[in-house]
Amino acid sequence: MSKVICDLSISADGYSAGHNQTEERPFGDDGGDGWGNKLHAWMFETPEENRAEVDHMTAASAFVIGRNMFGPVRGEWNREWKGWWGDNPPFHAPIFVLTHYPRDPQPMDGGTTFHFVTDGIESALKQAREAAGDGDVSILGGATTINQYLAAGLIDELRLHIVPLTLGGGTRLFDGVPPLNLEQVRSRAANSVTHVTYRLPRDPRRAP
Repeated sequence: MSKVICDLSISADGYSAGHNQTEERPFGDDGGDGWGNKLHAWMFETPEENRAEVDHMTAASAFVIGRNMFGPVRGEWNREWKGWWGDNPPFHAPIFVLTHYPRDPQPMDGGTTFHFVTDGIESALKQAREAAGDGDVSILGGATTINQYLAAGLIDELRLHIVPLTLGGGTRLFDGVPPLNLEQVRSRAANSVTHVTYRLPRDPRRAP
């Protein structure tokens, strides 16, 4: 059965980004260069040690992201912006971007197409499920978007990559989310990160 999953790198105190996010520092006061270099060092500095987790992050058949993860543009789409990942993003699948402002789909090299969804998280998930077919859908982030899906009971599996630093403030996972009973199904400690996978109980209101 296909699943709705999410992957997120967080600090030991639960933050996926710090305060004061800007275009020049998209992760804000993140304890590093503002581009998440410390939060994501496990992916880029030691990729072979964490190959399975890196590969799993882009293995879904469709993705959902928040507008802030797509880019820094706010309000109407009055500026050309195609995401942070260059002309050939690593996803190679449809990505559904949550936004309040309509925009035509943005095809990219390598099979990635950004679709812009203006009617909420459930619509974005429905469209992603249809695009994914029998494959998994990944709610890729950021934490604010994941929190909305967690609060709505729409996540099957939560994969956290916990980095040994604290930020003390910023965008925090689980903010605004009701108490959850998580079933830990997997964990692995590496040199610069601990990978933990939780299964979430299926909301009885959801379709199979």
